[in-house]
Amino acid sequence: MDIIQALVLGIVQGLTEFLPVSSSAHLVFVPYIIGTTSSLAYDTLLHIGTLIAVVAYFWNDIVNMFKSFFSSLLDIPRGQFLKGLQENQFKKLAWFIIIGSIPAGLAGILFKSSFESLFNSITMVGVFLIVTGFLLWGSEMVSRKISDKTSLKEMSLKNSIIIGIAQAFSIAPGISRSGATISTGLFLGVERELAARYSFLLSIPAILGAALVQAKDISSIMDISSAAAIAGFIAAIISGYLAVKFMLKLIKERNLLPFAYYCWIVGPLAIILSYIYHL
Repeated sequence: MDIIQALVLGIVQGLTEFLPVSSSAHLVFVPYIIGTTSSLAYDTLLHIGTLIAVVAYFWNDIVNMFKSFFSSLLDIPRGQFLKGLQENQFKKLAWFIIIGSIPAGLAGILFKSSFESLFNSITMVGVFLIVTGFLLWGSEMVSRKISDKTSLKEMSLKNSIIIGIAQAFSIAPGISRSGATISTGLFLGVERELAARYSFLLSIPAILGAALVQAKDISSIMDISSAAAIAGFIAAIISGYLAVKFMLKLIKERNLLPFAYYCWIVGPLAIILSYIYHL
């Protein structure tokens, strides 16, 4: 892998991790397009780059959630725990992120081999991209009919668990993590900007967990040059940060339909190419 190919994969990972088009899907078939292969070690490095990007963007929120989480523990013996969650949005966010991360964690542990086998089938990647398109389209149609949107104060534990389950399904390549979680939020009537914000914050434990599981493979990163690895890593950070910023603005002012159409184009194309080239 040369430095240009590494840069392309870094940019693709950074953008598609937060745009609702599935980063895992693109990291499966983009290497075929640019004539290279991407190792698990390099994919892990790029995921760490996107983790840095989202943490950097939401740094103040993350600091406030950490402080509020430990503060909420002190509320328990005083019998003020539930009241504290209602009065402090960061306490509520912290606990909802923790609880919402459990389904993906369990799915990763219990069905790891089943999900990994899907990465070997570009046909299945294409099918799941089409599913992602329908999720995005359907959520927009439903959201338009819900006039009374749910704010963070009104958001329930049930909402966080359902969105967390949606994130668990996104372990499959082609099911966009951000697409599944944002769409589910919209289906539930959550405010558009909150659905995206919650989705991105929920991605932090998910990306961190995946990176830790694959950390043992990072030693094999030397199969590409250090310059290429560093270039791709930096590209993932920058493109990831810009993607988060772009998505928060877009979902507030516009809609997700262009991404649905994109998935409906790329998904069938991936299926067709997989049969032509026997991928």
